[in-house]
Amino acid sequence: MAQRSTPADPERRAVVRQGLSVAIATSLYGISFGALSVASGLTIWQTSVTSLLLFSGGSQFALIGVLGGGGGVGAAIAASSLLAVRNTLYGLQLTPTMAPRGLWRIPVAQLTIDESTAVAVAQDSVPHRRVGFWVTGIGVYVGWNIMTLVGALVGDAIGDPKQYGLDAAATGAFLALLWPRLKSMQPVAVAIAAAVVAAVLVPVVPVGIPVIAAAVVAVLFGLVSRPRSPESPLKKGSIL
Repeated sequence: MAQRSTPADPERRAVVRQGLSVAIATSLYGISFGALSVASGLTIWQTSVTSLLLFSGGSQFALIGVLGGGGGVGAAIAASSLLAVRNTLYGLQLTPTMAPRGLWRIPVAQLTIDESTAVAVAQDSVPHRRVGFWVTGIGVYVGWNIMTLVGALVGDAIGDPKQYGLDAAATGAFLALLWPRLKSMQPVAVAIAAAVVAAVLVPVVPVGIPVIAAAVVAVLFGLVSRPRSPESPLKKGSIL
């Protein structure tokens, strides 16, 4: 006799659909990264390896942005690394859910990005969080790398991608990801302060330094506004 569908099946399918939709939307602007990367001086294979190994959209755009603007390798790496620190914080959030052991820590660490974390923590149970993480993480990884290669090939063929608005597409995509998170005044204040600092520094400091300074502003805000309650932020009722 065939087993009846359990009530959890529709919920699981909904999580899969959510993860795939986020993966598809995120992967599409990998074209922008690929095109902008070759325009910044990286070769096609260097661009592809960057996505395969670094695999952090914000850090990748920061890296090529600094290099393309004439900044040094040190400034590019520093800007990229600062943005990548957030993935470490995501890992701390996800550890109770994913509980990776042994070699499983490698793929979990590689797939811990904005999108996989967001989909995972939005679910109500540990099994659904794990499904959301894996579907979104694997989907973005495959799609992002395919679209990176497509963008690199297209960018190499058409020349300056800015003529086609691909640089604006990347910025628009990041704003779309950021906007839903601005639900209180503090994130808005941090965003405005970081933007002002970066804008003031752009004309007077080397390329890449404004990005680092903006990140430092965000870090300082976080340190100053830490919760005073002794309770753990991962208490009952939190996103985890």
